[in-house]
Amino acid sequence: MEKRELHSVLTDFFNERLIQVTASGQAEKNDFLKAKIRPVLTKGVLYFQAEEFIGKQAFHKNLTAEEAVDYLEGLMETSFRQLQLEAQDKSGTVLVSKKGKITVKVKKKAAVANVAASASGQDSGSTGGSDAALKAAWAGGLSHNRKKRYILEEGIPVPFLVELGVQTKDGAIVHAKYDKFRQINRFLEFIEDVLPKLDKNQETRIIDFGCGKSYLTFAMYYYLKVLKGYPVRITGLDLKTDVIEHCSRLAKKFGYDSLEFLHGDIASYEGTDEVDMVVTLHACDTATDYALEKAVRWNAKVILSVPCCQHEVNKQMKSELFAPVFHYGIIKERMAALYTDALRAEVLEAMGYRVQILEFIDMEHTPKNLLIRAVKQGKRKENREAIKAILKEIHAEPTLYRLLMEEK
Repeated sequence: MEKRELHSVLTDFFNERLIQVTASGQAEKNDFLKAKIRPVLTKGVLYFQAEEFIGKQAFHKNLTAEEAVDYLEGLMETSFRQLQLEAQDKSGTVLVSKKGKITVKVKKKAAVANVAASASGQDSGSTGGSDAALKAAWAGGLSHNRKKRYILEEGIPVPFLVELGVQTKDGAIVHAKYDKFRQINRFLEFIEDVLPKLDKNQETRIIDFGCGKSYLTFAMYYYLKVLKGYPVRITGLDLKTDVIEHCSRLAKKFGYDSLEFLHGDIASYEGTDEVDMVVTLHACDTATDYALEKAVRWNAKVILSVPCCQHEVNKQMKSELFAPVFHYGIIKERMAALYTDALRAEVLEAMGYRVQILEFIDMEHTPKNLLIRAVKQGKRKENREAIKAILKEIHAEPTLYRLLMEEK
């Protein structure tokens, strides 16, 4: 009966009204972390694109509605214990206990009647044709590149975005700041993925090294504290006194009592002994390494780092094997940056973190940067000898390796 109910519910969700389905909560610890499904139109045909997150990679495949239902039933039987379903007219949750008991809950969305009425030209009390009207209204916005849904939505004014010139007072996005708006939302998506690592029942301590103008610091506070209700305390740290003073005034103006800005550098900061999350954006060259070392020493649960200006390894790097490649300065510079961040990730894995290197929109420095996201898992990767072999080959000794792994 439970499996038939699950099949019926899934079948009911898989149409043009679907927004997204997320399968999570691993039944067993393995590399298959989660799966997401969303509708796409390909050459006018409705499909459902499954995105599988396996290890550090994501794999995609397009399915028909029937195939998507079978796919999810298989996942819930073998791989996952939780399913979140979101559609324009309803939402649903599926839970599977350790004994295999399936619990299904579906909740209708009250606003759907008004959407149907608007689409059909009727008032909310009218009947007849509403289903067709809903399909017409929602199918119109469905395409492979359909309008993205942002965590901070267009049309809803957010105080700090208005103050910083990203939004107008009515919530519209200032055209010249649209890339900044996208960047802020992309950053919040990285945080959204690690929310299960943060305890909502106790204060979450966050340090943001090199906070700069603090668009992202304010966004992080607003998202976690205001939208999600997490009891957070965030400290933004920067060397520019005028920036710190300006951001402190804004935090006070908005009533953000748990957000503070302090003057200081990364290496010498000793303001706390314990931190839940460390954020370091655009800490130049080895400043990133000192921030990462601090995070590891503090046993931070989550680290988000966008490095820049990776000069150290570029100056050190040489290799007979790669000499023909390193001969070209711009190639050597880019390879040095990639080596630097890959080795940082490996060092963090050796310290007990699960690490991903992700692409991040960054309009202030280069069009696209890499973001290192590390989540504490306890198990250390046995990679010391592999790291040493790479460093020996390129004749380099990065700061983070020296700080955390070099044998004393």
